Amino acid sequence: MTEIAIAPEALKDTLATALGALAQHVSVALGEVTVTVAPAQYHEVMKTLRDAAGCRFEQLIDLCGVDYSTYGDGRWEGPRFAVVSHLLSVSLNQRVRLRVFCADDDFPVVQSVNDLWSSANWFEREAFDLYGIMFEGHADLRRILTDYGFIGHPFRKDFPLSGHVEMRYDAERQRVVYEPVSIEPREVTPRVIREDHYGGCTERAL
Repeated sequence: MTEIAIAPEALKDTLATALGALAQHVSVALGEVTVTVAPAQYHEVMKTLRDAAGCRFEQLIDLCGVDYSTYGDGRWEGPRFAVVSHLLSVSLNQRVRLRVFCADDDFPVVQSVNDLWSSANWFEREAFDLYGIMFEGHADLRRILTDYGFIGHPFRKDFPLSGHVEMRYDAERQRVVYEPVSIEPREVTPRVIREDHYGGCTERAL
């Protein structure tokens, strides 16, 4: 039988006790508990969250990358890339969010947790494909959403909206070819039209 979920503050205390010095910060916001850890402790913390008696997070339900480069209108001063995971304990009816920042902005890397939860496989491949975050120890880290010849990582904030290359079918070569983007970047400025007496209650003469 599934247990009644404990209050977020109580879960925060439970996780803080279970993790001790392994966690950098444990907080509660909007009714959700978030644990922030350093990359060196990331794998150990995840294993503790899965196995510890008061945690028992059997399922990794989501894992994604985050690019903080433009966060807060560019006033963010911390590391650029992070990996955010959401864990679920079915037996204890509780959830937790875990965030780990990559130590190097130029080469973001964290340990893979695919050995702890097999569901991390495609999640980590997606974060690698879209953000360029490397997962050390992943046995098959390759692109999963973009094409084999794709250049760059499209969810990075500095990735151009038009991309780098475009593809088309070449009838003479009878194959798909890649070429530099021919679309010129443009800015769309909305045009606002206001009629005479807009919003007024004037009567129209017959």
